[in-house]
Amino acid sequence: MKHEDRNINSASGSVYENFADKLQARIDKLGNPTVMGLDPLIEYIPEPITSYINENCDDPAMAAGLAIYEFNRRLIDATCEIVPAVKPQLAYYEKYGVHGWEALRQTIEYAKRKGMLVIADGKRNDIGSTAGAYADAILGRTTLPDGSVKAMLGADCITANAWLGIDGIEPFLKICRENGKGIFILVRTSNPSATDIQDLRLEDGRKVYEAMADKVSEWGLDLVGKCGYSSAGAVVGATWPEQAAELRRRMPKTFILVPGYGAQGAGADDAVAGFGEDGKGGIVNASRSLMCAYKKQDLPHEAFDIACRQEAVQMRENLRKALAARG
Repeated sequence: MKHEDRNINSASGSVYENFADKLQARIDKLGNPTVMGLDPLIEYIPEPITSYINENCDDPAMAAGLAIYEFNRRLIDATCEIVPAVKPQLAYYEKYGVHGWEALRQTIEYAKRKGMLVIADGKRNDIGSTAGAYADAILGRTTLPDGSVKAMLGADCITANAWLGIDGIEPFLKICRENGKGIFILVRTSNPSATDIQDLRLEDGRKVYEAMADKVSEWGLDLVGKCGYSSAGAVVGATWPEQAAELRRRMPKTFILVPGYGAQGAGADDAVAGFGEDGKGGIVNASRSLMCAYKKQDLPHEAFDIACRQEAVQMRENLRKALAARG
């Protein structure tokens, strides 16, 4: 059975909209294929926020979590009518312990209330049973001792590493099919040393990243939505535009998440190289260039949210021009 435009949970009879369709619809509505990475460090947060919270909270660890959430909340308020989605990198919250994790939970909840989709950037993977626990914790729901079932983080989508093969990916795909969630699987990452492993040549002549692309394309076939793209997507860095264009040909129905724009050095033309011929099926991430825009703009630090909005508008215009130039 092909789940083209909706997924049906056989246990509850509930109908879920395909994640790729939701994401593409949000991009189309806003005319902006951008996702804002929320990767907060305390040193990124303007002093007025940290000073106020430190003055009113005796626990430094709790103060860190409160500051992170306030920073994120204001960034979301500034961009929710411009940017379709946010992508919190889980490590930046785990770094601050239980209070950081609570800030993450609150951030996800707030972003969804403001109409944004949430991609949890955790790059999770393990053997099947452990991958299932990750999938339940981040995308799905957990059964509690009293028999109740509760969403712990409630993200719409997750990033994953498929190095263990289908064993570590199938639990995520199951939730995608049953609950209308999404997954972006690492294929060609944006870091310079990606070539050390991903460019190795296999006996059949393919490179490792090409073999991974073929698997991702195969795994996502039953999750292709009305938009023509699959909820099982790929991560392909903007720092490799030639490979991105090649990978689009290998994965014609795969939604592509594109890191590497802005602070990592890639421009708009690089970022859209892997979009489909229809100009869709891709979303470009920017993190530091949006969160820390106030550091390069001539604005007071307390106006960091205004600076972020201005940078988001400029990024949107840059991507629109790059897509238009492709014809």
